[in-house]
Amino acid sequence: MVRAVELLIFDWDGTLADSAGQIVGAMQKAIAALDLPPRDDEAIRELIGLGLKEGLQILYPELPTDHVLRLLDGYRAHWLAEGAGESALFVGAQDAVVSLACGGYQIAIATGKSRKGLERSLRHHATLADRLVGSRCADETASKPDPQMLRELLADTGLRPDQALMIGDTEYDMAMARAIGMAGIGVACGVHTRQRLLDGGAAIVLDSVAQLPQWLRQR
Repeated sequence: MVRAVELLIFDWDGTLADSAGQIVGAMQKAIAALDLPPRDDEAIRELIGLGLKEGLQILYPELPTDHVLRLLDGYRAHWLAEGAGESALFVGAQDAVVSLACGGYQIAIATGKSRKGLERSLRHHATLADRLVGSRCADETASKPDPQMLRELLADTGLRPDQALMIGDTEYDMAMARAIGMAGIGVACGVHTRQRLLDGGAAIVLDSVAQLPQWLRQR
């Protein structure tokens, strides 16, 4: 008998990794280094989950493209610098994903991170890397909330939208799932509020990924 849901697609930052503080800090360093107009932490935090270029264009709509790209490069220099710290995973996230993979679910990642950034994170969290059947990053396909990365992961696995779940902490995750008829599961441990996730179309909002195995067993 084929299980209704075969593929679990996770966002990374704010869903599996407790990285919001590091992302905001790295962005503030880039802003200061480039002598750009200041932005408060909440304005930066609000854009976590989007592709970096798209987020920066929202943060600085008044700047020409070359300035945006300079900020992009500055951010990457701080975030991906040799020796920079890697965000810890949320408590219980790794155990939950491993148990789901051992239970027969396919596991994938759909993230606003760059490919270089995701590969760096996966090197630090090799146990998760070993469980993945696929991943998509914002710099190699359309950025969230466009659902193209989900379409590509479905094509790779040969599954339909109703055979997969998107698990994320932002309305962008919920929007891209909703756009192709895939159910979205929100987690309240990240950037957007529980109500915002529900308003964005989440079928349910869990406290964290650690609760996902039990929720799936009870479905």
